[in-house]
Amino acid sequence: MPLLPHESPVSLGEGLTPMIESPALAAEIGVARLWVKDEGQNPTASFKARGMSAAMTRARGAGVPGVVVPTAGNAGAALAAYGAAAGLPVQVFAPRTTPRPILDTIEAMGATLVRIDGHIGDAGKLALAFAAEHGFFNVSTLREPYRVEGMKSMGFELAEQLGWRLPDVVVYPTGGGEGTIGIWKAINEMIAAGWLPAGSAQPRYVVAQAEGCAPIARAFAAGHEKAEPWINPLTYAAGLRVPSPLGDRLLLKVLRETKGVASAACESDIAHWTKRLATATGIDAAPEGGCALSVLRDSVIQGTISTHAEVVVFNTGSGASYRS
Repeated sequence: MPLLPHESPVSLGEGLTPMIESPALAAEIGVARLWVKDEGQNPTASFKARGMSAAMTRARGAGVPGVVVPTAGNAGAALAAYGAAAGLPVQVFAPRTTPRPILDTIEAMGATLVRIDGHIGDAGKLALAFAAEHGFFNVSTLREPYRVEGMKSMGFELAEQLGWRLPDVVVYPTGGGEGTIGIWKAINEMIAAGWLPAGSAQPRYVVAQAEGCAPIARAFAAGHEKAEPWINPLTYAAGLRVPSPLGDRLLLKVLRETKGVASAACESDIAHWTKRLATATGIDAAPEGGCALSVLRDSVIQGTISTHAEVVVFNTGSGASYRS
C-alpha cells in the first residue's frame, strides 16, 4: 500500500495468518477439501488488526487529532492497540453486552471506553456525534476507505497460500462486511494484474450470519438491493451483531455477481460447530468461525454448495476473547 515520503506503517505484526487444511472437517461437512484461515492469530486476536493498521497509518500521516469507532467488540480492541502504536488518542463506544475480555483489552491499551445500552448502531450514532464535536477521525466500518485496503491482504494471502490459485468457495462470517468486500476487491485486482492463471474467476462467496441478526441473508433471500435494519439483534457471536451494515449494497452485489450464498445459523448450531472447529483442528475458534462452518454445512445439505468444492472458511477471531 502506498506510503508518504519517509512514512513507516503502523504495524504490530498483523497478517500472514495460517491457513490450515482439515480433511476431517471436509469429510464431515461433505466437500472435497476445506481450509481454515485462522484470523484469531492476529494482534488483538481478530482480522480487524489488518484494517486498523492501514487506517492508523493514514490517520497518523494526515495528522488527525484522534480517532473514534463504534464497535461490536473486535474493531474497538484493534483500534485501541493501533491507536496506541500510532500515538493517537482513541475513543471507543461499545455495547455493554460486548464480551468482557474485549472490553478489558480496549481499556488496557489506554483508549477511552464508553459502554452503552443498545447495539452497535446506537454506538455508531454516538461516534458520529463525537467525531463532529471533537474533530476526531471516524473509522467506522466502510465510512472511510483505508480499513478495506488492509482487509485486502486476506485475499492476497489466500491466493498465495494456495499456490497462486483460488478456491471454489470462500465462507466469511459477516457483520459489517468489510472482510468479504476486501477479499473480493483484492481478487479482482489480482485477476486484472495477471497475478493469477489465465481464466481465473472470483470464488463463490458465502455470507454467514446468525439467525438473531441476519439482515444480509434476509435481503438476499428476498432479492433486495439493500438490507433493512434488523430489529433487536441477538446473538452470542458479538462480531455478527450488526443490525444495519453500511456495506449492504456492495455485499449483495458481490453475492449476486459470484453466484454466492447468504444464510444464517441458529445459536445451538453455532455453538456446536464452534466446538467442532476447535476439536477437529486445534484452532481456538470464535463463535463467528463456528457460524461459518454451520452455514457451509447447511449449504452443502441443501445442494447450493457442491460436494466437489474446495472451500476456505475464515475463523475471524479467537475463542479466548469470549472467555472471562
